[in-house]
Amino acid sequence: MTTNEFDSIKSLALISDTHGLLRDSVTDALRDVDLIIHAGDIGNRSLLQRLEAIAPVIAVRGNVDHELLYLPLAEVVSVNGRLIYVLHDLSLLDFDPATAGFAMIVSGHSHRPRIHRQAGVLYVNPGSIGPRRFRLPISLAKVTFDRQELKVRLIDFTE
Repeated sequence: MTTNEFDSIKSLALISDTHGLLRDSVTDALRDVDLIIHAGDIGNRSLLQRLEAIAPVIAVRGNVDHELLYLPLAEVVSVNGRLIYVLHDLSLLDFDPATAGFAMIVSGHSHRPRIHRQAGVLYVNPGSIGPRRFRLPISLAKVTFDRQELKVRLIDFTE
């Protein structure tokens, strides 16, 4: 697996589970980011193209991405020297991220936004920005960088 490297990134967006839907409010919220990481269940190629018109996109394939079979199931990204591992379903993570030197694990699948730290590794599920599922929020995460840490905040679009 190759590592995608990005330097001088001030902020990035973590998104997942679009399922073919990209709201104008989400597009507007993405306009100030330098990189978009999509943790799968994209829906279709045209949605990826719309995201790529905003910022560079790193995307992995989710369990419903049947027309996007060319996308990898997992991806390694180096952002400002910090390693990020991206996969759709966190239950498929089969190694110890702390031992491997990862700063962050990004996943989706559950549609439930969650940020937690374990053994020094930040785990982020940005939730879903696609069609609303049950009573779960519509959300994404934004990451900013400083010298000491990654700062992650959830943005809720639930109306």
